[in-house]
Amino acid sequence: MRCMKTAARLTVLALMLHSLPAAMAAQKALRQAPKQYSIEQFMATTSISGASFSRDEKNILFSSNESGIFNVYTQPVAGGKPVALTKSATDSTYAVGYFRSDDRFLFTRDQGGNEQNHLFVRELDGSDKDLTPGDKLKAMFGGWSADGGVFYALTNERDPKFFDLYRYDAKTYARTMLYKNENGMTPDRISRDERWLALEKPNTTSDSDLYLYDLSKAELKHISKHEGTASYSASTFDPASRRLFFTSNEGGEFNTLRTYDLATGAIALHEKADWDVFGSGYSQDGRFRTTVVDQDGSQVVRVVEGADEKPVALPKLPGGEMRGVTFSASGNLMAFYLNGDRAPSNLFVYDLKSRKTTQLTQSLSKEIDPNDLVEAEVVRFKSFDGTVIPSIYYKPKGLAPGVKAPAVIFVHGGPGGQTRRGYSALMQYLANHGYAVLGINNRGSSGYGKSFNTADDRKHGREPLWDCVEAKTYLASLGNIDPERIGIMGGSYGGYMTLAAMAFRPEAFKVGIDIFGVSNWVRTLESIPPYWESQRKALYEEVGDPVKDKEFLVATSPLFHAAQIRRPLMVIQGKNDPRVIKAESDEIVEAVKKNNVQVEYVVFDDEGHGFSKKKNQAVANARMLEFLDKHLKPGVNPSKP
Repeated sequence: MRCMKTAARLTVLALMLHSLPAAMAAQKALRQAPKQYSIEQFMATTSISGASFSRDEKNILFSSNESGIFNVYTQPVAGGKPVALTKSATDSTYAVGYFRSDDRFLFTRDQGGNEQNHLFVRELDGSDKDLTPGDKLKAMFGGWSADGGVFYALTNERDPKFFDLYRYDAKTYARTMLYKNENGMTPDRISRDERWLALEKPNTTSDSDLYLYDLSKAELKHISKHEGTASYSASTFDPASRRLFFTSNEGGEFNTLRTYDLATGAIALHEKADWDVFGSGYSQDGRFRTTVVDQDGSQVVRVVEGADEKPVALPKLPGGEMRGVTFSASGNLMAFYLNGDRAPSNLFVYDLKSRKTTQLTQSLSKEIDPNDLVEAEVVRFKSFDGTVIPSIYYKPKGLAPGVKAPAVIFVHGGPGGQTRRGYSALMQYLANHGYAVLGINNRGSSGYGKSFNTADDRKHGREPLWDCVEAKTYLASLGNIDPERIGIMGGSYGGYMTLAAMAFRPEAFKVGIDIFGVSNWVRTLESIPPYWESQRKALYEEVGDPVKDKEFLVATSPLFHAAQIRRPLMVIQGKNDPRVIKAESDEIVEAVKKNNVQVEYVVFDDEGHGFSKKKNQAVANARMLEFLDKHLKPGVNPSKP
């Protein structure tokens, strides 16, 4: 009897010991589970951009959506509370910069997201003046002269298809046309002596040419004659106006920084990396030159000083990468942004003499603990033909052992865009609510070499889409993703990819979310804004000509194959979108409804191609989460947004 009791105790003890690791693991997972945040808490985060030092270098100008919509703010360089200088409640307003001689500043503004931006000046008395008045025109800032006595602007007021370059007197605002654009080239950089103008001409989305226009002689010179596919893009003229710096991938896979000698025409390699060099620019005083490199989905900033280009030691800060470097007129101060996966951009000022770094802003909502957010990973998988597909992966925190999460494949815009590391409110919101998110860089994405970038030409709706389908296999291989609960979503071109997935591979994804996406290539290519004229032929070359290739475009447009869509779909659209007009979404929604398929349609009357207002972004993100919860978390009450 005693032996039986002893044996029983030993059996119970063994069972307890056997279950202890599982219990401990469950407790650990519970402790690691992040706090879940509402959409209101995520939207309490502030987005900021741009930086311009005041004449006395005591204040800095930037754009912020703290009020719910972008406006112009200023803040003391030494630290303090930002002050709103514009207070628009309807139209997004973006800072351009302070004048060099006083506290006037330039800014741009459109109407309800229609992208018809005008250039304005805020006078010292607080009044605003539209420097580019008129209806149905688009204006862009073109830079300052070396002494600040002149600034430049481009407008398409003369011809909706082409942008002319104007020179404005900084005191009187009197203007002179410097370059009349009649050949579809894009005016880009102006030399400091105002003699040379760099012009770019796209041939395809991956091939372009570079020209130099001598403003004093009205002579045009083609400086990028080449065979095969190669991109050329102007970066900057040197302070002495002797060389043009430009990027090109001719002769290789990645863009390098090169120089063109304005006197001799000699071209030389100046700077390279193992990845694409985005571009380069000089500080106002000419002492510093900055280069930005696209390194495997992250930005790397290099700064050199003087004629011998001695590398400048930059502040090393945890939690993100440096972006948007700007120098003060004296060259003593450097403004920059720090952006990380778990931290939206914050503005810093670095004193190059004292080596002191001051953080000016705190963008993340005070209610959100960054430790509850996800640090993204760069991952790669092989697609159906062996092509390696780089992606940015957000794994939800706190997954309990044996639990498989739902997932979403997120497709970037473009064609030719790239999903990069950095803060994404939408991806963090989804990950925080239990979704794995894979930001796929399917073939055709930029940043991974010329061959990869051109691998989708005339193949849209096919090979790039198949990469997205193969991403499902990759996610399933991780062991903690439920292959039966994977959706696809994306904006703009990513919206097209979503619709293409639902129509051409209807069995692949459980749900789709199309945000401002193309459904009918024929109409989209016919209705692109007139100011895209310089890029129109390039788009025709990559995607298809709406006249010559109509049959092919019909075959790759989801609208004409909507009868194949069988899974739930959400469509989000801005009423004022000039790129993907509202009819694109109206018709795909109507067509899918005829299949008796569940469709949710969300239209924003005061948005264009993307979100410019926090309230709209909050509504859209909350609706997206509810939609995903409904279809990818069966039996679970939808998350409270």
